Amino acid sequence: MHQSLDTPPPVCPAMAEDSTNQEKKKKMVKQGGLRTMPFILANDVCDRFAMIGFNANLITYLTQELHLPLVQATNTLTVFKGTSDFTPIIGGLLADSFAGRFWTITVGTIIYELGMISLTICSFLRNFRLPPCSNNQKCQRASWWQLLVIYMSLLLTSIGSGGIRPCIVPFGADQLETGDPESKRKGSFFNFYFFCMGVATVTAHTVVVYIQDNVGWGWGLGVPTLSMFASLLVFAAGYPLYVKLKPGGSPLKRLAQVVVAAIRKRNVAKPTDPSLLHTDKELDAAISTKGRLFHTNQLRFLDRAAIFTERDKLQVGESRLWRLSTVHRVEELKCIIRVLPFWAVGILVAVTGSNNYSFAIQQARTMDRHISSNFKIPPASMSVFSDIALLVTLAMYDRIFVPLARRFTNKPSGFTSLQRIGIGLVITLFCNVSAALVEVKRKAAAAKNGLIDEPQAVIPLSVFWLVPQYAIHGIGEAFMQVGQMEFLYDQAPESMRSVAAALYWLAISIGSYLATVLVSLVSRITEKSGQWLPDNINKGKLDYYYWLVVGLQVVNVLYFVVCAMLHTLKPLEVMKDDQITKVEEGQGEGGEGHERNGASFA
Repeated sequence: MHQSLDTPPPVCPAMAEDSTNQEKKKKMVKQGGLRTMPFILANDVCDRFAMIGFNANLITYLTQELHLPLVQATNTLTVFKGTSDFTPIIGGLLADSFAGRFWTITVGTIIYELGMISLTICSFLRNFRLPPCSNNQKCQRASWWQLLVIYMSLLLTSIGSGGIRPCIVPFGADQLETGDPESKRKGSFFNFYFFCMGVATVTAHTVVVYIQDNVGWGWGLGVPTLSMFASLLVFAAGYPLYVKLKPGGSPLKRLAQVVVAAIRKRNVAKPTDPSLLHTDKELDAAISTKGRLFHTNQLRFLDRAAIFTERDKLQVGESRLWRLSTVHRVEELKCIIRVLPFWAVGILVAVTGSNNYSFAIQQARTMDRHISSNFKIPPASMSVFSDIALLVTLAMYDRIFVPLARRFTNKPSGFTSLQRIGIGLVITLFCNVSAALVEVKRKAAAAKNGLIDEPQAVIPLSVFWLVPQYAIHGIGEAFMQVGQMEFLYDQAPESMRSVAAALYWLAISIGSYLATVLVSLVSRITEKSGQWLPDNINKGKLDYYYWLVVGLQVVNVLYFVVCAMLHTLKPLEVMKDDQITKVEEGQGEGGEGHERNGASFA
């Protein structure tokens, strides 16, 4: 058959491939980089402003507006927070499997906005306004249907959080990993991200909480609702500029395939040379764009999944991934297993951090909160001291802490992410030490002034005695939170980074649920011998609860030290000067090296 005159001449496959690669490179130059940061960070600043503005004072809304008992209100708060921190694991899986990070963030923001709109409408309706409590009458508590509407609205915000939280940080870091010189700034992105979040949190803890306590809950919820709507518009406006990486398929399915293949070949002789294990660059191309994972000597049983046998010979286009995996896919599973011990560390951190949003606020409510004769700081706004401490620490980190650390560690990054986590764990331990000591002083002041039986009375003790525990908590978070997020991002496989970010929130979720369990257990066990956590905290032993938490934190620090000493960093295959180089991710700049354990908290 003759070729039509309108048909273009055949093109050499190599020339076509070069042309395609050049077009992709041009597209990458036009997309990503620092130009996308205003859209992404503006979205998350508005988002965090809305979330914190609502969550910070929720304990007040439940106890003062709906008249729930302290333990029920505290457990409602921790269950809601736990659900909000659990849904990110679902959102992360959806994003990495097929939805992509951009659309997961967008849909999550819309769902969250619907929940906020519902709560705002409820705050304006008369049917949701209960009469104030009086000393002579029993308080009228919210009915089951009122609580049902509130809980359904909270559920929508929890589902929306599941789309935003696991994707926003990896999505931002993706913009700085384009092969562009700006990618060197990715290390500072995590610091800058948490700094921006701190600014939004400070604003929410001051402006929004003040509106809720002094203007009304209608406007107090309406302002965060408008902020969330603005975040959606800003994020969508940057659509043409974003690098939107294609999802690599279900990560859970790939991990399951490795496990099944390893079990099927449990009796197959393993080669002594790891280079004989199965590799397939073409198969792994979509999930290893930054570089394939090198073989490691840990968890060797899983290597059996990559042993090639006669039964594994395939026809053209045929695959048997449930029988034969590649080294890269085996190492993906190893990476996830290696980060799980450090993920677990964050669970107890979340248990201890929940105190600042429940018991500490109740402490503040009983103390003298006057800043001037005409102005009192709202109890929930005490968290602003934690936020300010976090912001100051992050601002000083790159300019002061890192240069000092370089003298001792000889690392360009100053601290590794594991070292940063360890420092944060030790610092946050002293937060609850301070809280216990201040509670002893607060109860002594109540007894001295005859206010033990008057939970609504103001004790003549300045609320600023609580500042140290909030400030210590903020400093610890500046090390712990940023270090853990950076560690999970670096050490997780690149195709599972949304899931890795979701693990961060899942730890907080489990911690919130465990905080509920811990509070309930302590309340039940101490009910007969002297209630630690009664509604009237002047009669309780909240300081005992804080010392119990301190003991748990000491155990957590020791557990972390052992895990850090046994950890092996993720070895990655990258091209440098036309040669394959092995790099241990997590070492910061100049992190090339051989595989080794983390005895120095590497």
